[in-house]
Amino acid sequence: MADQRAVLVPGRGYDTRGPLFAYVGEALRRLGFDIHEVTWQVPRDLRADRTAAWVAEQVTPVLADGDLLVGKSLGAFAAPLAADRGLRAVWLTPVLNHPDVVDALGRATAPCLLVGGTADSLWNGEVARRLSPHVLEVPDADHSMLVPGPLARSAEALGRVCTAVESFVR
Repeated sequence: MADQRAVLVPGRGYDTRGPLFAYVGEALRRLGFDIHEVTWQVPRDLRADRTAAWVAEQVTPVLADGDLLVGKSLGAFAAPLAADRGLRAVWLTPVLNHPDVVDALGRATAPCLLVGGTADSLWNGEVARRLSPHVLEVPDADHSMLVPGPLARSAEALGRVCTAVESFVR
């Protein structure tokens, strides 16, 4: 049995069955992590000022001491939980234009890996590099970490994400 657990926190329209989570989850399993996948139905009327509280309500009940948080987009609104509990985290395409997320990342004491692409309007590489020394920025990747051109380029980007996660958690 694994002695470490990773909690995968989905995005609004990107659940834990998406390619990023499928491959990152497998990378973490191979490194000895048990995986807990959060599932949710985001309310259509979720207001911006309630987002962080709603995400915390969904994630808090499944957190244990020492968990690794892995959140995608909306899942990055769990950053206050990581900061408050001193948990390591991997934030895939975090919403770096929202103060709740940026403020929590700024006060985090445990390391975090920030992953995003230059074609993602919610990503800000300059902010990411200010918040963490652990950043993977993929040129031309969008909010799903897909890049234009042959699909093999997106698969290569996905491989880079997995390699960054493996290096970060070792």
